[in-house]
Amino acid sequence: MEEFVGKIWDSFITKSAKRHYPEAVVHLDDIRRTAGIFFRALGGEAGLRVENATDSEIHARRSLLQRIAGTGKKTQYAWRDEETLRLPDSIALFPDKQLNHDLYLWLTALSVTPEPDAKQHADWISKNQYRTRKTLAMWPGLRNHYQKLLQAHLAQRPQPDKLPAQEAHQEKSIREALANPEKKVTLSYARHPPQPVTLWLHPAPPPQEINKSAQLHDPDQPEADAHQQNEREQEKKLKRKKGDRTEMPDGKDGLMSFRLETLWSWAEYTKVDRTSVDDDDDNAKQTAEDLDNITLAQDSETTTGKIKLDLDLPSEEYDDIVLDQGIPVDEWDYKKQHMQKAHCRLQVMASRHAEAMELPAKLRQQAHKIRRQFEALRPQRQWLSRQNEGSELDLENYITFLTDRKHGHVNSDTPVYRDVRNVSRDLSCLLLADLSLSTDAHINNHARVIDVIRDSLYLFSEALTATGDRFALHGFSSRNRNHIRFYNIKGFDESYDNNVRGHINTIRPGYYTRMGAAIRHATQLLAKQTSSQKLLLILTDGKPNDLDKYEGRYGIEDTRMAVLEAEKLGLKPFCVTIDEHAEDYLPYLFGSRSYALIHNVEELPRKLPLLYLRLTS
Repeated sequence: MEEFVGKIWDSFITKSAKRHYPEAVVHLDDIRRTAGIFFRALGGEAGLRVENATDSEIHARRSLLQRIAGTGKKTQYAWRDEETLRLPDSIALFPDKQLNHDLYLWLTALSVTPEPDAKQHADWISKNQYRTRKTLAMWPGLRNHYQKLLQAHLAQRPQPDKLPAQEAHQEKSIREALANPEKKVTLSYARHPPQPVTLWLHPAPPPQEINKSAQLHDPDQPEADAHQQNEREQEKKLKRKKGDRTEMPDGKDGLMSFRLETLWSWAEYTKVDRTSVDDDDDNAKQTAEDLDNITLAQDSETTTGKIKLDLDLPSEEYDDIVLDQGIPVDEWDYKKQHMQKAHCRLQVMASRHAEAMELPAKLRQQAHKIRRQFEALRPQRQWLSRQNEGSELDLENYITFLTDRKHGHVNSDTPVYRDVRNVSRDLSCLLLADLSLSTDAHINNHARVIDVIRDSLYLFSEALTATGDRFALHGFSSRNRNHIRFYNIKGFDESYDNNVRGHINTIRPGYYTRMGAAIRHATQLLAKQTSSQKLLLILTDGKPNDLDKYEGRYGIEDTRMAVLEAEKLGLKPFCVTIDEHAEDYLPYLFGSRSYALIHNVEELPRKLPLLYLRLTS
């Protein structure tokens, strides 16, 4: 009975303390795409992602009901950094749903304005006033929306005459700053800070997660600038955590104490090394989700046990054959807006253990079906009428010519011949396959991603051999900017035979995905072909990434620049992916109509030739 009454009381007091309108809520997931388009339409950087904001603690005065219910301690501000635009998970501040929708767009527009000069605008009020002035000056059409939001927000703010003197002075200053962005306003000290201003950006945005401390020494990677993540992003709807960084405690200072109630708690510091596996705590993820604040520290000590996987290079006698000493490749640095000449080194390689082989038996029936389907596109001998020269007369046009001459209409240039000629498809295609470490993942109990890619290359080759189109097959992976592997599987001048099948059979998971350099080299190979149509087909399972800072927006922007370079040379880049998160970044890289997402990985071998047929017919 006591528990039942407690639940009713908790529900009642929590609902009474709320200052939101759930019936008018607008979620970020509902407006994420719109906000991204609006941000770019106003001149914002196209490479930024729209992500959920983190909770921020507030210490403003709370009402009696809020103190009883334990609410009103946190809020979510909008803010941005170099790679992301952070917006609240949901907005239900106003009873009108349209106002909540407009608040999302206003915060998005406010974030487009560049950061003001820190010397002239040192405090958060001055910065937001500057952004408000610039936003309204550049886009006057937003002024009416801003005035409506302002009136609705001021109606919800506390009345100055009901606050202590110092807090009342703060509230009046903020109201003046909101209503008149031109007027300079300063805040005086008060016991409690003011209530959050939802029409402004974060007063103190969290610093970007860049580790500026001394880097761990990796003897295998002396040129790497920093350790990079190689994990997929969390789900969009997973609430982000607030993170703090601190120095790693050495464990030698202080008095050790023990309290029984902390026996089952999670450690305050968790030692994490991305290149190693220290434990297998299945509950760690669930425990982390229950925490509001996660504090991380970097330990300079190396882990005693380390699992290297495939990241260590094999010895020369077991490694693949290097065909040259390395090709210099440029790379785009979006922060400096500068093309770094010869920044990367690409090594063309071929499999050492490739042996000639027949097509695998499990694919023969499907390959036979695909060949019959694609043979209709093979060049055929056709009679071409109305030719000035040919092997025989075109009787229909010859009779027309004689009739016109008999009526006095003489034209000596009338084409009266026909000839038989081969009508061929003037097309070249280069397929570039991502052979990164992630392709080692299993899709079921019997096959991995690399196995599906291998079968796809088999059937793709069978299809293009049937059409007679010129094509080449290459794969790539990377370990840093000085070690990019570019595999020759089949060249344009090679015929598809048992030797090529042997090279396809030996492909295996490599390292990371420095996609920009691979696309640039593939572009050079394809641009040398004389065909009128040139298709660059990229097969991948994830985002561009590598060890030395080639992660996040840096890798995205470099890949996008490589795609633009290919388009300028007359090539048609098209991406085929199995990454479920591809729609977050591929439209920006290749365009909304230049990529295809295969949801069922096992369908890739069958769908890849059909996709090629649709692109080239």
